[in-house]
Amino acid sequence: MANSHRQEKLGELFAAELSDLIRTRLKDPRVGFASITHVEVSGDLRHAKIFVSVMGSPEDQAATMKGLKHASGYLRHELAERITLRYMPELVFKLDTSIAEGAKVLELIRQNEQEQH
Repeated sequence: MANSHRQEKLGELFAAELSDLIRTRLKDPRVGFASITHVEVSGDLRHAKIFVSVMGSPEDQAATMKGLKHASGYLRHELAERITLRYMPELVFKLDTSIAEGAKVLELIRQNEQEQH
């Protein structure tokens, strides 16, 4: 079993490497402006959940997630060449909407402040 510190460090390393791979090596036109926000690595290091924030409409977000899911095998292979591990975790991409939700909350706060003045 891996300790949580190792899982956290691997998550940070995966996030940095995947960001670089998506930006420089992935040629899928469906994948738009995507940012890796967080990576959770399981305790047995066999699975990694990659949380992705995607700019654009819901259709753009869906297309980007579909493209990332399709490219997960390629990205896993490329990660294995960059990072030395006994087993490269299975990559699962999840849409992270926290940035958009935060922007909505800030907009509501701004509107509330304007109404009070």
